[in-house]
Amino acid sequence: MRKEKELERMFDGRHFDREIIVLCVRWYLRYKLSLRDLVEMMAERGLSLAHTTIMRWVKRFTPEFVRRWNRFAMPAGSSWRVDETYLRIRGKWVYLYRAVDRAGQTVDFVLRAKRDVAAAKAFFSKAIKHQGQPPETITLDGYAASHRAVREMKADGLLPEDTKVRSSKYLNNLVEQDHRNIKSRTNVMLGFKRFWNAAATMSGIELMHRIRKGQFNFSMLGLKDTAAPAVWNAVLFNR
Repeated sequence: MRKEKELERMFDGRHFDREIIVLCVRWYLRYKLSLRDLVEMMAERGLSLAHTTIMRWVKRFTPEFVRRWNRFAMPAGSSWRVDETYLRIRGKWVYLYRAVDRAGQTVDFVLRAKRDVAAAKAFFSKAIKHQGQPPETITLDGYAASHRAVREMKADGLLPEDTKVRSSKYLNNLVEQDHRNIKSRTNVMLGFKRFWNAAATMSGIELMHRIRKGQFNFSMLGLKDTAAPAVWNAVLFNR
């Protein structure tokens, strides 16, 4: 109840109904729409919005939306395919670490400024915490820092000694193909100016990708209406 009231308070003082805010944030993260596209779409509904308003909504609400959806997340498999892809922030490349299981379900992601041992450790630590257990198998590319990160985490007891590590370009095609769904959304954006904003937006894009892949269990909600607005309302404002 307390968390529900906290989320309700986040909408206090807004000039638009929470349904409009959720809709704009959801559509922006899910579809290849610009902020100005959404402004035009809302204008057809008789709503006058500035594109900067929608951008502020994305930055403000996305982290809380992700936290609330994660309550209903199903665990991924124990065989992880790990790889990195790239994003540009203020003209500089940053690195998006991602993993999927053998069925293509998203394990986790993390955005890091550097591609090194520390970044790989941060990703594995976050993924293990998110999944609630370490993987049985990790498939990596040939990048030495990732292999070193796994060795050091085993030595420190952060990964089980019997975790199997392998390097296979063929097996990692699965995660590389999965990158395309994320990059297809970011490629049409105008770019990010701040690291934190990029991380928040990416968490929302990853959330939408997981929703599309059916990685959530809503049985405890007893939903009768499975249309997207009803599901979102139940997830965000469930008591």
